[in-house]
Amino acid sequence: MGLRPLNLHHSSPKSLGPRFRGDERKKIGLALAAALALSACAAPYVQPPLTPPSDFAGPVVRDRVLVMSDGARLPYMRWAPGVREPWAVIVALHGMNDDDASFRLAGPWWAEQGIETWAYDQRGFGAAPGRGVWAGRERMTDDLRQITALARARHPDAIIAVVGESMGGSVAAAAFGSDDPPDADRVVLLAPGVWGWSTQGWLNSAALNIAARMAGSKAVEPPAFIADRIQASSNLLELYRNGRDPMSLLSTRFDTIYGLVDLMETASRRLGLIRAPAILMYGAHDQVVEPGPMRRALEQVPAASPLRTAWYPDGWHLLNRDLQAEVVYRDVVAFLRAPDATLPSGAGPVLPELQKPR
Repeated sequence: MGLRPLNLHHSSPKSLGPRFRGDERKKIGLALAAALALSACAAPYVQPPLTPPSDFAGPVVRDRVLVMSDGARLPYMRWAPGVREPWAVIVALHGMNDDDASFRLAGPWWAEQGIETWAYDQRGFGAAPGRGVWAGRERMTDDLRQITALARARHPDAIIAVVGESMGGSVAAAAFGSDDPPDADRVVLLAPGVWGWSTQGWLNSAALNIAARMAGSKAVEPPAFIADRIQASSNLLELYRNGRDPMSLLSTRFDTIYGLVDLMETASRRLGLIRAPAILMYGAHDQVVEPGPMRRALEQVPAASPLRTAWYPDGWHLLNRDLQAEVVYRDVVAFLRAPDATLPSGAGPVLPELQKPR
């Protein structure tokens, strides 16, 4: 997720509701209900799958692209540990409006530790098909399943891990918490998006439902009063670079925002259903995935869940690009080697920190 497009859907419902008196809120509610009824027949747009050529043989790894089951070609960046066989392979998923370059700092660092990283452009982002158009949760999670299978086939003796940042973490949580999880040995969620419908508030939810159905293709940038007050990382140079990356999206369609919120709702509900060894990492300074939604999502996770969490007092939202990113890199390596061992950073659980009085 880049800094500006990330914030488009980030205004707090608490800041919107109290501005209206009871009678005004009732009138607004009735108007929104009427608009929703009128727009109910128009489902938010989702890009359709492609049609592969008649001689298509199935998913395959090509030079700089991963070819999916429908023939879609997803560009990817790969960092490998030289001539030696990697002991682990990370399939890396970027955040909202970002691209495969999101892991350009982490990939080389992990390669020095003997880990190969595949970071790919998810559909609708970067140079993948349907740029700017939401691909849908089912398609995005299925792409992840296919890519982890390709990684497993190419490196059958390696530990296969999925690392998802922000929206990428949402995709990973939705996939691994489903009845058909990807074939991977470890899951790392870097500040996954969990601000779904259940934490949006009625006004935000109703407004977005209407906008996605009646003006879904309209792409907008976040207003300055929102973008200027939210910082995604302590690494300002990286934010500057990311904002000027031609592969980053600076505006977002309403139907894409709708799809993202729907994905985040699924992710928040499936955190406790992940069966593979998994860890959720979260920074104390995260201004994007706010403490409230993250706390509520973690409170739903059963005590018996294998999901671990790690709290970073100096961390922001983009943990793999922060100034203290190497702390996270080391913890990821340690988790891949021994999921139950103490992390090198000593990072403790997240929920107790979020439950402290603020």
